[in-house]
Amino acid sequence: MENGFMIEVSNLTKRYAGHTAVSNISFTVGRGEIVGLLGTNGAGKSTTMRILSCYMPATAGTVRVAGYDVFTQADEVRRRIGYMPENNPLHPEMRVREYLKFRARIKGLGRRQCRERVDTVIDQCSLGDVSRKIIGHLSKGYRQRVGLADALVHEPELIILDEPTIGLDPNQIRSVRQLIKDLGRTHTVLISTHILPEVEMTCNRVLILHGGKILAADSPENLQKLMSKGSQVITEVAAPAGELRGLWDQLPEVEHFDISPVDGEFQRCALTPRDGIDIRPQVFALIKERGWSMRELTRNKFSLEDIYVRVTRPNEEEES
Repeated sequence: MENGFMIEVSNLTKRYAGHTAVSNISFTVGRGEIVGLLGTNGAGKSTTMRILSCYMPATAGTVRVAGYDVFTQADEVRRRIGYMPENNPLHPEMRVREYLKFRARIKGLGRRQCRERVDTVIDQCSLGDVSRKIIGHLSKGYRQRVGLADALVHEPELIILDEPTIGLDPNQIRSVRQLIKDLGRTHTVLISTHILPEVEMTCNRVLILHGGKILAADSPENLQKLMSKGSQVITEVAAPAGELRGLWDQLPEVEHFDISPVDGEFQRCALTPRDGIDIRPQVFALIKERGWSMRELTRNKFSLEDIYVRVTRPNEEEES
C-alpha cells in the first residue's frame, strides 16, 4: 500500500464499565502527515492511541495501519509503529546506548543493523553527549529524547506520540517540537496533546476530540477560515471621522463598522467584512488614494484556542 492512508479508523468505539471513552469516531491520516489529536484529559486521545498501537482492543469498529488490521494483523502493525506513551516507561538503571540496543534487539533487529540504527537515532535525537549516561540520571528533556529514539529505532513508518512535551521546560519544548517537525519529513506522525500551541506549531491537521467524539477535523488554517465570519479588520487612519464613515458606508464588502478617536488626528476603525473576506487590499488602496496617513492595518485571526472553545462549548452547555 504505497499510496493512500497510513491510518484508517472507522466507527471506533471503546467502552469501559459504565463509561464510553471513545464513541463511534472515524478519521484518516495520510502518509507523510503530522496530525494532532487535541483535547482535554478524558477526551479519548490516549485510548485512541492505545488501540492504534495494539495495546488495547476496541469494543467496536475497524482500525487499519498501513493497510493492516490492528485486531487481526497486530504483529504487522507493530512492526510499522513507533509508540511513545505519555508516561515513558524507560529502564532508569540502564545506560542510554545500552538501553537503545536492548530495545532494538527486542524489536527484531540483527546485531549489525542494531548498531547502525542506534547510532542513527542517537544522532537524530541529539543524544551523543549522554549516550553513556544512566537514564535515571538524565533530565526530563533528555528522557523524552530517549523515548523518541526508542520509538524510532526500528525505522517505523508511523510514529505515535502521546503528550510528547508534557513536563518539559520552554527550551526543551522547542527542541522536541523541532525534532517532531523534522520527523514529519520522512514519517507519518500522530501526536496527542492538550496544549494548543503544540498543534498550531507542529501539525498539518488537527482533530479536536471532546467527550470521546471528533468535533472538528481540518488544518489549523482551514479551521480559522471556517470561523473567520465575523472577524474584523482594524485600521488606524489620520482622517476626519465623518469622511471615514462615508467611505465605509459606500464599501459594499463592509457589513458593519465602528469608529473611535485614538490620539491626534487618528481614528481607529473596526471593520466587519461580509462572509469573512479579506478586505485589507481594498482598504489600503482607498486610504492611499485619498492621501490619508495610516499606521495600522491588521486582521483579527482566531487562535486555535478560540476555535477549540467555540467548537467544544455547545456540548458543555448541553451537559450542564
